[in-house]
Amino acid sequence: MATPDWLKTAAQRSERETWMLGHVFARYRQVEGRTDEELAAELGCSLEVLEWLSLCRRPQGERFAEHVLAIAKRFAVDPRRLGAVIRHVEVMNALAPQRDGGVVANKGSLLLAARDRPKDEEPSS
Repeated sequence: MATPDWLKTAAQRSERETWMLGHVFARYRQVEGRTDEELAAELGCSLEVLEWLSLCRRPQGERFAEHVLAIAKRFAVDPRRLGAVIRHVEVMNALAPQRDGGVVANKGSLLLAARDRPKDEEPSS
């Protein structure tokens, strides 16, 4: 079957929608400095399959694994690799500074969050 003319354009548009895998892939390429070709190789698929994958809804919630497996089976990609890319982006998004009045995570706040007891209760050496 021939690749539809609209596929590349639709895949590019999917990058704007946070609920689509196209957005996840765009963010992954941005964070990791990868090209489309490198991401496709990492997932073990062609560029055309990567474009089709981009049009899928982003797996999340309680049925994350089930949805990753279904997508991976449909497009013959490794579910572990696909899941790892999605989870990697979720972690990077969680650690990135938030805009629009959100909380900004910085080095100091991460260190503060790691402390589990007040300084005066530190064990003596």
